[in-house]
Amino acid sequence: MIQGTGSHVGKSVLVAALCRIFAQDGYKVAPFKSQNMSNNSFVTKSGGEMGRAQVMQAEAAMVEPHVDMNPILLKPTGDKGSQVVLQGKPLEHLLARDYYARKARLWDAVVESYERLAGQYAILVIEGAGSPAEVNLKENEIVNMRVALFANAPVLLVGDIDKGGVFAWLVGTLELLTEEERNQVKGLIINKFRGDVSLLTDGLKFLEDRTGIPVLGVIPYFHDIYLDEEDAVTLERDEIPTSDEEAKDVLDIAVVRLPRISNFTDFEALAATEKVKLRYAAQPGVVGHPDAIILPGTKNTLADLLFLKESGLADSLLVAKRKGTHIIGICGGFQMLGKEVFDRFHVESPLERVAGLGLLDIITEMNPEKLTAQVKAKINNPRFDAAETELVGYEIHQGETELLAGTTPLFVIVERSGQAVEVSDGAISDDGKVWGTYLHGLFDNDEFRLAFVNRLREEKGYSPLQETATFHFEREKQQGYDKLAELVREHLDIPRIYEILGVL
Repeated sequence: MIQGTGSHVGKSVLVAALCRIFAQDGYKVAPFKSQNMSNNSFVTKSGGEMGRAQVMQAEAAMVEPHVDMNPILLKPTGDKGSQVVLQGKPLEHLLARDYYARKARLWDAVVESYERLAGQYAILVIEGAGSPAEVNLKENEIVNMRVALFANAPVLLVGDIDKGGVFAWLVGTLELLTEEERNQVKGLIINKFRGDVSLLTDGLKFLEDRTGIPVLGVIPYFHDIYLDEEDAVTLERDEIPTSDEEAKDVLDIAVVRLPRISNFTDFEALAATEKVKLRYAAQPGVVGHPDAIILPGTKNTLADLLFLKESGLADSLLVAKRKGTHIIGICGGFQMLGKEVFDRFHVESPLERVAGLGLLDIITEMNPEKLTAQVKAKINNPRFDAAETELVGYEIHQGETELLAGTTPLFVIVERSGQAVEVSDGAISDDGKVWGTYLHGLFDNDEFRLAFVNRLREEKGYSPLQETATFHFEREKQQGYDKLAELVREHLDIPRIYEILGVL
């Protein structure tokens, strides 16, 4: 089990690295995280919803993602409450105090999922959450030491040296554990190191002498390996448009950073594409007049729609539209582009209706039932390029959108959860510059993404990108896992970890 001295110390990435290493070495391996809090989610083949981090780790392990790898997913809807997704299905919206009251039921689900996985895989690599030393949470926690002790999993404790104070962080964490919990910790790892590792020699000796626990490695800071980001913390800084000189032959695409943004991984392949600068903006002054503005998914469409209006971002979008900017909505962003969003059942909000941006002739009604499915779709509109492209993606939404008279859909879904269907999706304006869809993962489709980028480039008078020069999403992901495994093998004592596991 990988636990950390705090959040964002690199637990998810190290779990992915170990999953790929064990898989390369011939072991059948899977990730496991009992409880994850994130609005970045994914839909499995069976239609279950789970955290993107465990999907990334399953890909690294070269196995199909399954909801048992993340039996509890908390999707924050505000500062105090979350939707609880239990073993892939929505349970209910709960405040923190109510969540803890369900601890017994939730722990039973954790045990069930863990035992099913343990019966199928030779090695499980378990990820903790935050820190195991949060004394105010320990009584009710079901994700750190309670899991380690239940599974009798040796714990590797990770500290982030890039933040500073890593020695105090590691020692302090161990000091706040019980003796039984400390005995479960079999190794220490220092992550995100920059510089000459020989300068750490005295510090590493201090750690081992003080704790009696070996330091198994010092992992260097890296920024050249493609991996999915798990948390919106990476988006917290607004990025201003580039200067005219910097922007020459480069597309400027702005994603609106909504307060409750979800599934921002929808745009990572686009951000990695040649001649594209993708940036995030949460203030009117930094939106500017980019080539395209994307309204992303959100865990609360009505609340974030009000945020757009109250913050002045809605006015900025409308001004940019009049100046020729393309406006694109994904899932909740698609709903916002319409005339109205209704929530008569109070699925997301105490409000029953919020007027939309009015850029598409559609209305949306929130439904109590959530639709989650992997899908295949085709472009079905003459205003859009790449009409023959088959797309793969997934749906996660509780809204049903109606296209008003004269509005045409953009896609037709031809397969949903493995079953043949014929369902219209999305909408597009008469001039083709405003469009939206419920399809997450749309830009992960290489052919579609290339056609989209080249359409914008053509309008700017830029030469088109060639297929051979563009970012290939699936290939780059797999190469990223291999590069990560190579890096971690070099700097972590893998033979010692096998000894700790008892397989050598």
